[in-house]
Amino acid sequence: MIASIASLFISGCSPSNQTADNMTSETVKSAPIAKKIPFKMEQHGHQRIDDYYWMRDDSREDKEILAHLEAENKFVDAQMAHTQALQDTLFEEMTGRLKKDDASVPYQRRGYWWYTRYEGDNEYAIYARKKTSLENKEDVFLDANVLAKEHEYFSLGGVSVSTNNNILAYSTDTESRRLYVIEFKDLATGKMYEDKLVNTSGSIVWANDNQTVFYIKKDVQTLLGYQVYRHTLGTSQDKDELVYQEDDTTFYTGIGKTRDSQTIYIYHDSTLAAGASVISAETPNAEFTPLAPITSGHEYDFDQHNDWYYIRTNLDAKNFKLVKVSRSESSDTSKWQDVIPHRANVYFEDFIVFNNHLVVEESENGNTNIRVINLKTNKETSLPFNDAAYVATFDTNPTADSDKLRYYYSSLTTPGSVIEVDLNTFESTTLKQDEVLGDFDPNWYQSERIFVTARDGKKVPVSLVYRKDKFKKDGTNPLYQYAYGSYGATIDPYFSASRLSLLDRGFVYALAHIRGGQMLGRTWYEDGKMFNKMNTFTDFIDVTKALTEQKYAAKDKVFAVGGSAGGLLMGGIMNMAPELYLGVGAHVPFVDVVTTMSDPSIPLTTNEYDEWGNPANKDSYEYMLSYSPYDQVKAQDYPNTLVTTGLHDSQVQYFEPMKWVAKLRDMKTDSNKLYFQTNMDAGHGGASGRFRRYKELALEYAFFMDLVGINK
Repeated sequence: MIASIASLFISGCSPSNQTADNMTSETVKSAPIAKKIPFKMEQHGHQRIDDYYWMRDDSREDKEILAHLEAENKFVDAQMAHTQALQDTLFEEMTGRLKKDDASVPYQRRGYWWYTRYEGDNEYAIYARKKTSLENKEDVFLDANVLAKEHEYFSLGGVSVSTNNNILAYSTDTESRRLYVIEFKDLATGKMYEDKLVNTSGSIVWANDNQTVFYIKKDVQTLLGYQVYRHTLGTSQDKDELVYQEDDTTFYTGIGKTRDSQTIYIYHDSTLAAGASVISAETPNAEFTPLAPITSGHEYDFDQHNDWYYIRTNLDAKNFKLVKVSRSESSDTSKWQDVIPHRANVYFEDFIVFNNHLVVEESENGNTNIRVINLKTNKETSLPFNDAAYVATFDTNPTADSDKLRYYYSSLTTPGSVIEVDLNTFESTTLKQDEVLGDFDPNWYQSERIFVTARDGKKVPVSLVYRKDKFKKDGTNPLYQYAYGSYGATIDPYFSASRLSLLDRGFVYALAHIRGGQMLGRTWYEDGKMFNKMNTFTDFIDVTKALTEQKYAAKDKVFAVGGSAGGLLMGGIMNMAPELYLGVGAHVPFVDVVTTMSDPSIPLTTNEYDEWGNPANKDSYEYMLSYSPYDQVKAQDYPNTLVTTGLHDSQVQYFEPMKWVAKLRDMKTDSNKLYFQTNMDAGHGGASGRFRRYKELALEYAFFMDLVGINK
């Protein structure tokens, strides 16, 4: 397809690119210039000309496109060569803080203690268990390093052991397209089964007969998981039975099993509706039936405890509430009984039902609260958290028959910790805190939570951290400002050991909890989506202005960073307020909004009409066009910019940033740096493995530090 488009070369256009093969030491000093082939698109009587549409190649095999990407990579390497020593130092710092021989906190289930661990310089986890006691011999049942050995890219998806503990099912992706292959291993003999299930989402759910698994098959074009299959161990995939097919392409499909292992469910999830269909795990050949009706505007999820379903729902409850209902009456919402009623100022996030306690996770005014309710006495107790900005969320709690809760805690100054609390006495034990090797003391750092008044009067939470002895509130420090701002995703203020490399060099780190996320509840999300999307961009800009006005940072040393939908944010603020930023890091950026959302063949497009809008509708088309970063590129000065992507990205196709960079190069009026790096082996998540990813982060940090004269 691309070859045919490229053959429509128009007289007068630039000749072919500087390719990777013909770039010499002289030509590498100049950025690759992409040719233009005007491609006309018309919607609602409005015409757009895309000079770089030819860059789209779904096969990722077009030689001209690959050569251009390689040329861009060589240009980055050449231009950043003088920072190589700094990059090496940063990489060594970041990886040197990581404990090489490390392990997760073991948890007990079905007679075994289960855990993962890392060894030495290995990139991937080892999965192991010990029978009955942690003093017993270790049984390594999966070593991801062995599986990854022959692959440039490797991702382990689902890892699931049958209920009798004897058979392992696991899924792998070696192309970074999120198309996983499921395989099976006999844990008694170590032998592999012949069964191989291809083109799956990676999720695996065992029925209680230890012979039946459920999995999701993907459309290889759109990459939507839309078919749920039942597979019997020892049979070929073509014999598998289709048990559910999602024909509404605005829905995602997931599968799972309740904590008590009694119910298998299919989860149906779109932007405006969510719910589940269920069967008993004892009867895998049964037909899935809806737990409750799935209707537009109603979202629910659930867990099972004895004869009750506990359901988190937004039915007449914008910020969600918790109800319970007898399993036999779940489809009748009039029988639902309030357990945690709706509260306008509290966002109800999650819950766990134990035999004797109900534990709920809530967010109020941007801070998380974990509340414990004794089911016998109805006494309520909130766990104490003292940091200004933190994250507290449930860890692994595999059974209801326990009076102990495990939760994960971290803050901008506190390394991640797994804490166990006795729900009767509230005595707590830190089972593990991530160890930061080298020269580190949490008391050297200070975190803050402030609120910035946006242009429409809304108060935007901002989490800040800096090193005390490097910071002066006099407007001289460089600022690294990060945000996401889409899908209702809350980016929590967690600790990052790699971030210390910024803080120790005097940077202030700011996490802007802008609209489009859900830090302040459901309304905060709705105020940053669809026809309110512009609030996401203006919130970020207003936070930048406030932080410099309040002397947290120097006006000429501000750096902005975001990835994926956060890359859309970067493109937006670069068009709207380029003068505020010395540098921008845009990673796997979703920047060609209108064109992508107009093409239902592109992965994820149809699922997201209720997030961005459907350009088939004139009002959505016009609003999306008003902020689409690619369409709004204009002749003006732009900040120094580093753009990164992965050739095999299944979420944001490589050609979006590729086109965007080409258009920026053509139209920008400044001499600032514009670098574009493509990982030719990776996808949306970047390089695989626990160490390799820090190469990419070291490049970004060095890019920013170089701009403010930091060279070591």
